[in-house]
Amino acid sequence: MPKGKLPKRYNAVVMPLILSLLMTSVVSAISILRAQGLTAAALAMWPSAWALSWAIAFPVLLLVLPVVRRVTAAIVET
Repeated sequence: MPKGKLPKRYNAVVMPLILSLLMTSVVSAISILRAQGLTAAALAMWPSAWALSWAIAFPVLLLVLPVVRRVTAAIVET
């Protein structure tokens, strides 16, 4: 194992972790900006909106990812 890297067995948690962090940050920012506009209040509200989104999205992603992989394998040629 290369120094500084996690073992391969952690891929099932690290990939959804990174994906959920990125997706919830973008989606929550778009939602806040669309509802509030680009204001100081909206920017101040975004971190808590993002944290709530991520707290829900990460466990959901861990649960649905195996199903998504199976559905993808059923419709995409390998």
